[in-house]
Amino acid sequence: MRTRDSINRFVIENSDVRGLLVHLDNTWLSARTRMDYPAVVETVLGEAFAATVLMSASIKYEGKLTLQVRGTGPVNLLVVQVTRDGTARGLAKWESVPDDVSLDAVFGADARMVISVEADAMGHPHQGIVELSGNTLSDALKNYFLNSEQLLSEFYLEVSDKTVAGMLLQRLPGEQQDSDDWERATQLARTVSRDELLDLDASTLLYRLFNQGGVRLFDGTAVAFECSCSRERTTGVIQGLGQTEAEQILSEQGSISITCEFCAEEYRYDAVDIAGLFNKGVTAGQSDTRH
Repeated sequence: MRTRDSINRFVIENSDVRGLLVHLDNTWLSARTRMDYPAVVETVLGEAFAATVLMSASIKYEGKLTLQVRGTGPVNLLVVQVTRDGTARGLAKWESVPDDVSLDAVFGADARMVISVEADAMGHPHQGIVELSGNTLSDALKNYFLNSEQLLSEFYLEVSDKTVAGMLLQRLPGEQQDSDDWERATQLARTVSRDELLDLDASTLLYRLFNQGGVRLFDGTAVAFECSCSRERTTGVIQGLGQTEAEQILSEQGSISITCEFCAEEYRYDAVDIAGLFNKGVTAGQSDTRH
């Protein structure tokens, strides 16, 4: 039985190829059930979840790694964010249902992909912006790593209504031990079936693929869905509006409600709450909804 919501590192013995495997069950369930996604949109979002977790484990960083795609197609925004602590959240926004899962059909021909890291080891942010090239998200990420990082990479991503799974292979930089290592590894990886990637535990899957040359699997690390929204953050948003605008919204709507797009948590403020935010000596009331 495979471990749920985890990522595993592995290396193919006596070669210059490393890899990562990810399975997300509860994490994916938490993400997909917060919004009623069409099947095509759900598939692309699931692939993005698996891919972003794989990327987050393949580099060293502090803070948050974010994959974002913007376009003018049926899906105009897709965002997945993973923290160094292994928490993930994500969403997609769409105006219509794409005809299929090809990138052009989903995001449009002029889409851009942004991969950003909140802070690297030196405390400096990093951001890469590229055209969304290829037919699939796997193709786009392969091209990104090749052109931006000069690193040969292959992504294998699968999505079901219960699970998302992915495998990442990368050739280590530097002097190659064997020029055929990469070709052998990717040829074997391409034989993996959808059901194998989704259902098999890491040890069984890697043995089936790479047992002839030997493969070493490391202990997995946990991944979980978690949103960083809070009442304190939404309070700051309302204070940023200013007292006049906040009271105007309150008079028109009876209360102020802010819903987090990532997790669908609602934060509601009534007249007592708003008074407490802008008037000293008045204590804000406790609304019914809390995160």
